[in-house]
Amino acid sequence: MTSFRRRLRRPVFLGPSAAVLLLAAAGCSSMDTHASITVPTPTPEAAAYCRALHKELPKTVAGQKRNDPGPKSELTAGWGDGAIVLRCGVDRPAKMDDPMAKGAEADGVNWLLEQPEDAGPRFTTTYRKAYVEVSLSTAYAHDMSPLAAFAAAVKKTVPSSV
Repeated sequence: MTSFRRRLRRPVFLGPSAAVLLLAAAGCSSMDTHASITVPTPTPEAAAYCRALHKELPKTVAGQKRNDPGPKSELTAGWGDGAIVLRCGVDRPAKMDDPMAKGAEADGVNWLLEQPEDAGPRFTTTYRKAYVEVSLSTAYAHDMSPLAAFAAAVKKTVPSSV
């Protein structure tokens, strides 16, 4: 006959200081699902184009509802919980000087493609009087379709520079 011995464990008592530490750590975690991003500082001319673009942006992109990141600005917008983030009036990316840089075209708007490490793809408009940057989560690693949602608004509000 096989017998099993069960070892009973004593209940663990953390004490008041450990309980306070646990509560403090829990209180520091944020329940806010809004992303936080850096707001660009464009020239006055580019800022005017960006404000016009902000008014024309779609309510949904790739099935994601509009959910702007903080801090609130007419130069930034978001969809989903940080899945798609737009910043208008960003600096010209240095990668645009690279003759081997990768690009894409979506409904008449040209985009530079950058692939940051540990992040999804980042696209920046080319040949426009203000640079519009769209960052996608890794869920869109091989999917450019969200860019098409911005084409009409970009063409309408940010003039071509060529």
